[in-house]
Amino acid sequence: MRITFSVACVAASLQFAALLAPAIAQNREEFITKPAALVADQIPDIPVSIVEQTRPYMEFRTAGFVDWDPKTKAMLVRTRFADTSQLHRVASPGRTREQITFGEEPARGASYAPDGSILVFQKDIGGNEVNQIFAMQDGVPKMLTDGKSRHSLGPWANNMNMLAFGSNKRTGLYNDIYLINPAKPDSEVMLIASNGGGWFPIDFSPDDKYLLVFNYVSVTDNQLYLIDIANGTARKLTNSNNPVTYNGLQFAPDGALWAASDDGSDVQRLGTVDQQTSEFNPIISERYWDISDFDISKDGRWIAYHVNQAGQSVLKIYDMKSKKIRTVSALAPGVISGLKFSPWGALGFTLNTNQAGSDSYSITPENLKITRWTQSETGGLDASDNVMPELVEIHSFDAEKMSGFLYRPDPQKHPGKRPLIINIHGGPEGQAKPRFLGRNNYLINELGIAIFYPNVRGSTGFGKRFLALDNGPFRREDSVKDIGAFLFHLRRDFRIDKSRIAVTGGSYGGYMTLASMLRYGRQLRAGLESVGISNFVTFLENTQPYRRNLRRFEYGDERVPKQRAKLEEISPLRRADSINTPLMVVTGLNDPRVPASEADQIVAAVRANKRPAWHLLAKNEGHGFRKKANADYQFWASLLFWQKYLLNGDK
Repeated sequence: MRITFSVACVAASLQFAALLAPAIAQNREEFITKPAALVADQIPDIPVSIVEQTRPYMEFRTAGFVDWDPKTKAMLVRTRFADTSQLHRVASPGRTREQITFGEEPARGASYAPDGSILVFQKDIGGNEVNQIFAMQDGVPKMLTDGKSRHSLGPWANNMNMLAFGSNKRTGLYNDIYLINPAKPDSEVMLIASNGGGWFPIDFSPDDKYLLVFNYVSVTDNQLYLIDIANGTARKLTNSNNPVTYNGLQFAPDGALWAASDDGSDVQRLGTVDQQTSEFNPIISERYWDISDFDISKDGRWIAYHVNQAGQSVLKIYDMKSKKIRTVSALAPGVISGLKFSPWGALGFTLNTNQAGSDSYSITPENLKITRWTQSETGGLDASDNVMPELVEIHSFDAEKMSGFLYRPDPQKHPGKRPLIINIHGGPEGQAKPRFLGRNNYLINELGIAIFYPNVRGSTGFGKRFLALDNGPFRREDSVKDIGAFLFHLRRDFRIDKSRIAVTGGSYGGYMTLASMLRYGRQLRAGLESVGISNFVTFLENTQPYRRNLRRFEYGDERVPKQRAKLEEISPLRRADSINTPLMVVTGLNDPRVPASEADQIVAAVRANKRPAWHLLAKNEGHGFRKKANADYQFWASLLFWQKYLLNGDK
């Protein structure tokens, strides 16, 4: 049959199409532009709708305390107003944050000279951790170091503008210790040359005649040396046959050397180190918990320290005169870091908590008055609406006690059994703590996903015996079995949907993610690993040389045939054909710790088995994403992954 259209018919058709056009446009999904440095391999485009839905959760800021300005009594904080975190000055509590440093890369550690005349800071390029040290001069940063070697910022002398720092420029591997007057860059001198290990300058003696230097052999073995500034001779303070951990080492004004140490104890106590006999004299003990960090007031009257109670910080003030201890009980539950007394006696620190974000505070030690200096934005959301975690305690397969933090969605808003993501920390000598979750609060508050942060054996904060339980290749998979024990417990929780559980983690947590997918794949819907180890042998062979011996102490020595064989056996890459759970991998091309090749090989192996393996690579990042545009895109990509494989149940 022949069909003909009249002019009127055509006109009517065009009019009808015009009426439909808005509806068609509304149904056509639009996508965002990916940051130029990212490579999204087999990852779907990100819809604009997801960006709009999540936007308030992406626009949070934090403000971490860094130092005090001795000249103006202002506080130096680290926060982000563009794509990266930079240094800002806050003149007084609640005042505007005045930006000091600018650049494409985040500004890292920083400190003022004792007289406030110079501010120094360090930063790297693209996450390569090859830090350079800069001094601010008339608002412009001037590089003090060579621009190609790796440097670590150290302490200032007490009575002169002399700065200690570490650099590997002599050997390209190990840190030597140098001194410099930043106002006179040509004044640099090498104080001591090292022959291995991880050497860092810690503190000057009150008379500036000696520099305390720390050699980090391993997380449980720290060696201390006193260096004579006049002639560069070194005197060892510790016994190599007695591995000991030290934290927060500092000279008091009277010359006593204070430390938090596990010498003679399973946990770290606060006390003094005899500079002649090396004997540790414990003065403050918290029985079952580590004293994680401390600072001494400039007049020697107060010591502020915080206790690590299963991950949560408790701040206390010790009166050196009366020997009494007071607890700062008015702080919200969370994590405290960066303790530092000002010359006038105020104690600065950062408090990180999920119901208030992460901001800078001070305390007056005499009356424990708390002052909040910054009130960081949380994207227009009320942070107090975020959930606080509950502490979950279990016994693992061998009756070892362990714990973790569980963030549950509001049951009024999200009733019934909820999906769960197990998020495993890195290190392995890290620790899950009750922190502000940032973007992840969207998963909890809006999608109703519970998140659990476990502390498996090998985590810090639970004593040196617990810390060593995973050392070496023959005990490595015991920590994976701990995830199995947590799974056993959580699957029996009446508020958890045992059919929708996934696992994620970064760095060592990335290895744990892959290993958990292999051992417990039938209980898991999906796995997302970031900058993780896929093969211990190739990791040890390709990590930066300055890190290799340190990692051998933890994981095992690939040069020893028996250990190499075991390392190969427990490596996820060796059994990648058994990974049937959908996988997403996140990688930084410039990662000096876990090379990007670790991600490439596991992605290729999983895809060879015809299983899903999304891969997000950042060409301008290292061990984790630090630039906001990249981190945002990573979250959106992971959100698509969780929606497809955890919430919707695709295979």
